[in-house]
Amino acid sequence: MAAQMTDSHRRFLQVLMSHGIMEGSEARKLHRHCCEIHKVYYAHDKLDDFINTINIHLQPLFMQIRKGMSEDDGRVRYALVNLAETEITKMASDYTENELELFRKTMDLIILSENGFASSTEILNFADQLKTKKMKKKEAEQVLKLFVEDKWLSERNGEYTLHTRCIMEMEQYILSNYQGVARKCNICHSLAIQSQVCETCGIGMHLPCVGKYFKAQTEPHCPHCNDFWPHEIPEVSRMDSQLSSKRERGKELHSQH
Repeated sequence: MAAQMTDSHRRFLQVLMSHGIMEGSEARKLHRHCCEIHKVYYAHDKLDDFINTINIHLQPLFMQIRKGMSEDDGRVRYALVNLAETEITKMASDYTENELELFRKTMDLIILSENGFASSTEILNFADQLKTKKMKKKEAEQVLKLFVEDKWLSERNGEYTLHTRCIMEMEQYILSNYQGVARKCNICHSLAIQSQVCETCGIGMHLPCVGKYFKAQTEPHCPHCNDFWPHEIPEVSRMDSQLSSKRERGKELHSQH
């Protein structure tokens, strides 16, 4: 028998729906807040069980709260995703045909690139070559901003990549439509867009996974074929220290109240 949906579950879902995607630490805070405000039992280590109850009741609506990882910082994210369709056509109600074509072209550039990014120049060069309806560059720039606002793309210094929410929602679509190009991370087994690839055997790993896996190794070797890993290893110790100091400050504040 499925666990009962309570007002605490409904409140959690409403807040997540308004955000679209949420960092793991924020989801844990929200879980606690929802349980306390509706006076139901709260267990700090039961967030995934709490979400699973919501997911059972979302099944008939073809929706799901999915857990994933940000390729930028390696932290957990929770996102509400649509399971009814696994293609870009699910975006059709929000965008015009030529906007969708620009998104497809952008996705091609990102996935076929070596580093998982496409420059604004590369993307805008497609604006007046669209088959559905050509775009002026200024119009295309506004559409790119919209894709970022709607959390389909992320932008950093004029470079675009797929947003974590987009990867979580479209993982199966990308894996099936970019076979031989798109790959899963050898460590966490999720789709890897921003990744490093072994030059010998071709396996890929997310940058945060690379940093964690090789952290204690002086001479990094591929976890699959054991050949030397020639890439620069991303620094994770600084990120870990920042996270731990934030946790310590949080504990201090909590103990003062």
